[in-house]
Amino acid sequence: MAIGRWNEPVTFETQRLGQYRTIASAEEAARALLTDWPADSGHAFMKAQKRLYSRAGETQGPEAARKAFLAAEEEAGVFVRTAT
Repeated sequence: MAIGRWNEPVTFETQRLGQYRTIASAEEAARALLTDWPADSGHAFMKAQKRLYSRAGETQGPEAARKAFLAAEEEAGVFVRTAT
């Protein structure tokens, strides 16, 4: 497994209704926060930014970054499609 890759990808609905994006790494999640995010504030959003944009995510591991990204999604009310 590549460094920063997540064990389980996250699929979420972008700001365009019915359009989904699958994220499988901290790098992809950081890009999503910059380009496809409906909010630019909030505690979980700021925490995710810190984990994903800095080297802190590398020292705490990719799954910690994934959890921070999921928390930011929940805070923003972003629809997450779960694996079936």
